[in-house]
Amino acid sequence: MFRSLIINKYLAIEFFKVVVVMSFVFFCLGFILNLFEEINFFIDFEVGINVPILLSLFFVPSLLYNMFPFVILISGIWYFLRIKKNDEIIGLKISGLSNFSVIIIPSIVSIVLGFIIITSFNPIISVLVKKYETIKGAYEKDQDYLAAITANGIWIKENQVGKNYIIRSSRLNGNKLMDISLYEFNNNNDFLKRFEAEYANISSSIWEMKNVKVIDNNGTVLSENISSLSYASIYDVDKIKSLYSNLDTISFWNIENEILLLEKRGYSTREMRAKFQRALAFPFFLLSMVLLSGVFTLGIRVKESNMKYVFIAILASVLIFYFNDFSAALGKTGKLPIEISVWMPIVIIFIFSSVGLIHANQR
Repeated sequence: MFRSLIINKYLAIEFFKVVVVMSFVFFCLGFILNLFEEINFFIDFEVGINVPILLSLFFVPSLLYNMFPFVILISGIWYFLRIKKNDEIIGLKISGLSNFSVIIIPSIVSIVLGFIIITSFNPIISVLVKKYETIKGAYEKDQDYLAAITANGIWIKENQVGKNYIIRSSRLNGNKLMDISLYEFNNNNDFLKRFEAEYANISSSIWEMKNVKVIDNNGTVLSENISSLSYASIYDVDKIKSLYSNLDTISFWNIENEILLLEKRGYSTREMRAKFQRALAFPFFLLSMVLLSGVFTLGIRVKESNMKYVFIAILASVLIFYFNDFSAALGKTGKLPIEISVWMPIVIIFIFSSVGLIHANQR
C-alpha cells in the first residue's frame, strides 16, 4: 500500500512537471506571436513597447486556456515516451502496474487541473480579456461607436457629423429594438432632444422607428404620433446580435446570469449555453487527451519509430479539434441540441481510446 502511494505520487508529480513546462513553452510562443501582432497594431500610435507587452500578457492566458487540451495531449505524449525511453515502464510493470494503471494517475491529474482551471483561473482570464479589450478599444478607430447589453437594457452610442447619439432599448424582438429612447447631443455633449419610439426595425442600417414622439431638452413635446421616422446607424440586427462575439470575457461563474440577461433582452442564448456546456466538459476533454496520448505511445513496440506515432497523434488531435468545432457549429445553428454537440466529440474520443487502451494493456 505504502509503495503504491509512493509510485502514484511520483507519477503525478512527473506528469504535472511536464504539463507546467509545456504550458510555459506554449505561453512563450503565444506571447511572442501576439506581441508582433500588437506592435503592428500600434505602429501608427505614439506608444512605447510597454503597451504591446502589457496587452500580450493580458491576452495570452485566454489563448493558452483555449489551447490547453492540445497542451495536455502533447504533455501526455512527452511523458509516456519519456518513461518508456528511460525504461521506467519496465520497473513499473515489475512492481505490478499495467499500462492501464500507468495512465490512471495522469488522468486523475488532468481532471483535477480541469476543475481548477474552470473554477479558479477562468474568472481571472475573463477579467484579463476585459482589460485587454478596454485598453485596446481606446485606440480603435471606431471607439466612438459602442454597444452593450446591461441589466437596464441595450445601449448604443454613435457619433455622426455634428451630432452624438445615445440609444436605449428594453429588448430585442426579432429584427426590432423595442421601447426605443434616442438621445441627441451636439459635439459639446449638450443635450438637444429625445426621440421616443414604440420600436425600430433594424433589419438594415437604416432604422425605421415607429410611433415616434419628439421631446426637447426642456421636456416639451415637439411632435408626437409620428408614424415613421428613419435613423441612419452603423448597426443592424446582425451587428447587435454579435455584441457577445468574444465569449472569453464571460467567466464560468457568470454564465448563468448572462444567459438569463440575454433571454430577457430577446437574444439567442445558444452560444452562451454552448460555452457553459464546454466549461462543464473541459475536465473530461483534458482526460480524453491523456487517454489518447496513452493509446499512441504505450501501445507501440520498442522497435517502432516514436516520431511516426507522435505525428499520427498530432494529426489526430487536429482532426479532433476540427470535428469539435464542426459539432459546436451544428449546435449553435440548431442542427443538434447544444448538449449533444458539445459532448459527442468527447464520447467518441473515449470510445476510441478505450479500444486502444485494451490493445495497449495487452502489450
